[in-house]
Amino acid sequence: MSIFRALMEKPWMVEGVIDDVYGVDHKSLPTAKFGLRVFLVVATVVFSLIVVTYFERMLVPDWRALQIPLVLWPNTALLILSSIALQWARVSADRGRLDGVKSGLLLGGVFAFAFLVGQLLAWRQLIDLGYFVATNPANAFFYLITALHGLHLLGGLVAWARTSAKVRRGVALDRLRLSVELCAIYWHFLLVIWLILFGLLWFT
Repeated sequence: MSIFRALMEKPWMVEGVIDDVYGVDHKSLPTAKFGLRVFLVVATVVFSLIVVTYFERMLVPDWRALQIPLVLWPNTALLILSSIALQWARVSADRGRLDGVKSGLLLGGVFAFAFLVGQLLAWRQLIDLGYFVATNPANAFFYLITALHGLHLLGGLVAWARTSAKVRRGVALDRLRLSVELCAIYWHFLLVIWLILFGLLWFT
């Protein structure tokens, strides 16, 4: 009945704080975590639109599938290892293990950088084979998809670098826990997105 009564009430007629009226605890979710969730929703919409457009563009007769570089397989493994390392750092932070946080962050960053280098190597291989952006719509989509994902990963590395800097400055683990958690969540998101995109490129 309390929910029904709350729905029937006019907020502008009720005295008190609106959060108290509807039982909302505005402190229950950190601002940074809420901001990350909003960003992930927006990024998901963007990548979803690209996937839909990709399938629609494939139906046009001028579409010619390009040869997917084999280096994308080890690149995918590197991103998986990076996500695992960040999860290790997250679990270590929750358990109060600073050494695990340091090792997880270090490995996660190294694997992520290696993934980006591998993506650039894939571009170089395609260019050497004559797969230029303007040659074919499939080529353009490959460069667009990998570039957009790479830019998101670069943005994540900025947050990773800031978190790693806090660790080097000796910031208390309690103050690091949220930053490490957000990095891990973002890395898991990028991994899932990449697996979808890689499957899209490979099997189509």
